[in-house]
Order: sequence, then structure tokens, then C-alpha cells
Amino acid sequence: MTTTRFPPGQEIVRRYVRGPHLTWAQATRVVADDESGLVLWLPEGADFAYRINPDGGALRGAPTIEAYGAVPLALRRWTDYDVLLLHPPGAAHSVWWFFSGGSFDGWYVNLETPFVRRTDGIEVVDHHLDIVVEPDRTWRWKDEDDFARCTGIAGFWDAEQAAEIRAEGQRAVAAIEAGRFPFDGTWCDVAPDPTWARPQLPAAVVRLTDDQSARAS
Repeated sequence: MTTTRFPPGQEIVRRYVRGPHLTWAQATRVVADDESGLVLWLPEGADFAYRINPDGGALRGAPTIEAYGAVPLALRRWTDYDVLLLHPPGAAHSVWWFFSGGSFDGWYVNLETPFVRRTDGIEVVDHHLDIVVEPDRTWRWKDEDDFARCTGIAGFWDAEQAAEIRAEGQRAVAAIEAGRFPFDGTWCDVAPDPTWARPQLPAAVVRLTDDQSARAS
């Protein structure tokens, strides 16, 4: 673990872990890292790795921690959207701005543990429950079934912790409905540095995947 802040423009890895298993890795670039939070840029085409089911879909809500280690980590490219991500200091969530064709397309609140710094990026544990927010700030919960299914399973969260996770989401909802930062229009017209190259996952992560040929796709 490190406490050193990342300089703007540095490529870092945003990791999800489940027990001892790496379940998700996004290659991102640092926009800012200061007392207001860590801000990352995830462009369409960036390297992206995640655990997949036999049908090729992303693994979610596995019945045990061990199940995450029993399926492959596949290397892909991030598609469909450019994303700006804010990790507020100490917060048990991140906020995502989605852009399609350069236009703002809405926010996403990902409930997760406060991020831990590593030398090459950050690490969080995903809480499955999320909030989808339209540009007009109408919102809805997402993946409530996954969240409920994992409640009470060893290595996930118990009922008391589940209540704390949902309360974190409710605090975000209060900010959404009030139009408070970060849902006040800030960064809805953001544009990346045009000199930035496509972020790539480091070799140490690529070696863990079963589909290294995807880097050339």
C-alpha cells in the first residue's frame, strides 16, 4: 500500500478484488489527485479485464468467494462510453460520468469500499448495489438482486453491513435529488487531453488473463 498521490497523466489500474482474487481491472489515466478526490479518465478502447462465465458474460454474484477463482480473467477493451470517475476521499462509493460521442449521457454511483492505493493504481471491493442517474437527475437502483443474493454469504457482507451499504447509497441519492456536487453539472463538459494515448494494463495484469491475444484486437 502507498499514500503517494498520482501525478496527472499517469496511467494507473483500477482494481476490484474479491477475497484473494482479482475480479476486474480497468486501465485509466489520472486527471487529478488532491484533497477533493482521485479523478480518473477511462476512454473507450482502454484495456479492461474481468472474470467471465462460460457464456462469455461478466461474472456477478457468484455463490462463494472461491467461485471467482474458478473462472478465467479475460482481457478486453472498454466499449461504448468514455468515463470520468471520481473517488471522493474516504467515501464508500465512486461516481462515474458517462460520455457518448463526446456528449454527457448520465452518472453512475458505484457502491464499493473506500479505495486503497497501490504503487500502480487503486483497489476496491465492489458492493454490487449501484445507482443509475439520468442527466435530468432521475435515478434508480441497479443490481438489487445481486446485492440481496450475496448478503449473508461468507466473504461478502452480512445484514448489518448491507444496511450500511444501502445507507451510503441513500446519502448519494440525497445529493442527486438536491443537485449537489458532484451532481450539479460539474465536469459534464469535460474533455481529455488530446495527447493522451489509450491506457493499457501493465504486463503483470495481462499475464493473469487467459486471452492475451485480445490486446491486439
